[in-house]
Amino acid sequence: MFRFLVLATFLAASASLGAHDFWIEPTGFMADLGRVVGVKLRVGQDFHGDPVPRQDELIGDFVVVDASGRRQIVGRDGSDPAGLLRVTSPGLMVIGYHSRPSAVTLPADKFTAYLKEEGLDTVIDARARGEASQREGREIFSRAAKSLVRSGAMAAGAGDRTLGFPIELVAERNPYQMKTGETLPVRLTYRNAPLAGALVVAFNQRHPYHKLSARSDRDGRASFAIDEPGPWLVKAVHMVPAPAGSNADWESFWASLTFEISV
Repeated sequence: MFRFLVLATFLAASASLGAHDFWIEPTGFMADLGRVVGVKLRVGQDFHGDPVPRQDELIGDFVVVDASGRRQIVGRDGSDPAGLLRVTSPGLMVIGYHSRPSAVTLPADKFTAYLKEEGLDTVIDARARGEASQREGREIFSRAAKSLVRSGAMAAGAGDRTLGFPIELVAERNPYQMKTGETLPVRLTYRNAPLAGALVVAFNQRHPYHKLSARSDRDGRASFAIDEPGPWLVKAVHMVPAPAGSNADWESFWASLTFEISV
């Protein structure tokens, strides 16, 4: 239990201290029928990160949805990959992980830098209006990571879908039916409603410093020209005042989506 608490505290602090991303990185974005896919959780920056072992006490939901339905992703507590799933149906698998909230407190300067990096201008303005810019940032946060994995032929109309997470990125075109040079629209939702004005960022693992960014429109949509093949990560962060009794000032919700463009 002591080791778990230390690890949980470290992950919570490191994830927010460096404005680190959190994503799902499967052992393969394309998998044959019957194959076992490892579902790796990663925390880091620029699509390069450290393993996040499975911690059952931190899992809110860990699922896969495919043509056969929705099921939980199994795994051994403390293991990396954090989950294992067998490919039972051809088509698109939508993998999702939602964490329970964690808490972290940052010095004022680091909290402000993090807010700027994630495009949380409204929070910066709110802190300034409340004369709190020089106060430490007390925050609770949770993660909603998704990944799209292909197995075999795609049925007509196959695509990403919502998993019911508090915040969620949904690809409105199937990446595995796209080619380099085409445009991918994504939709960002919060509490099942479109989230407007959020900074949405997309980048390729091969050239992670070449980032594409856009603010979501009133329908929660942002579009990106997919300019090269390989694994892609799309991410966004939303922050609201923390609920009463949480011992925090702010609550943030982190969304990510990974997939691969083959050609």
